[in-house]
Amino acid sequence: MQALDANGIDSSPHHEHHFESSEVVRDIVIGLADGLTVPFALAAGLAGAVNSGHLVIIAGLAEVAAGSIAMGLGGYLAARGDAEHFASERRREEREVVEQARDEEEEIYEIFDAYSVDRTAAEPVLRALQANPKAYVDFMMRFELGLETPVEGRAWRSALTIAAAYIAGGFIPLLPYMLLANTFTALRASVAITLVALAVFGGVKGRLLGSHWLRSAVQTVLIGGAAAAAAFGLARLLNNHA
Repeated sequence: MQALDANGIDSSPHHEHHFESSEVVRDIVIGLADGLTVPFALAAGLAGAVNSGHLVIIAGLAEVAAGSIAMGLGGYLAARGDAEHFASERRREEREVVEQARDEEEEIYEIFDAYSVDRTAAEPVLRALQANPKAYVDFMMRFELGLETPVEGRAWRSALTIAAAYIAGGFIPLLPYMLLANTFTALRASVAITLVALAVFGGVKGRLLGSHWLRSAVQTVLIGGAAAAAAFGLARLLNNHA
């Protein structure tokens, strides 16, 4: 309900709604994108080389297991690397604000100058920051180096999110091979449901990340479809010349 002041202007608190889970979404996107595409291409390639649904399933499940571990480990190492880099830069910045105070002052002025704030206007802010060393370092980390404080436990959450998304995506193209006895019928069903899944995934990804959902959906389908088509064609070619 709106609260109007004496002039009839809405005085209720202004709440901005921003998407604040970009790192989680990025991990889900990474896991799902590879989970849908790599097992899909592998299964299509195998189906083009051998007429054995059982072999496709075994190889596909093995790939999903190995891929989820590898992708999860990659996410963990990346997040750990970001955290270690942040900690190292913060220690360096904490030394510099003490040992190179004049240089740091000039950097503050340069930061404000980029926003068209002159030295006179920036002076009180600089003195206030110098009176609060932690805030001073926080300010320099964000506006000089462009680094945000890592979320605690981010590495493990990233690893588990990517791995889980990879597994979820990987089961989609393999499901028809588990349910249908004929390998080529399963291949056609796998292509159909995976392309639909890629389109939905691409559209949702586009909406969440602020790009056009249709363009994102088409790009995702084309990339996934091209990977599977290449794997299938290469497998058939090698099998025919074996």
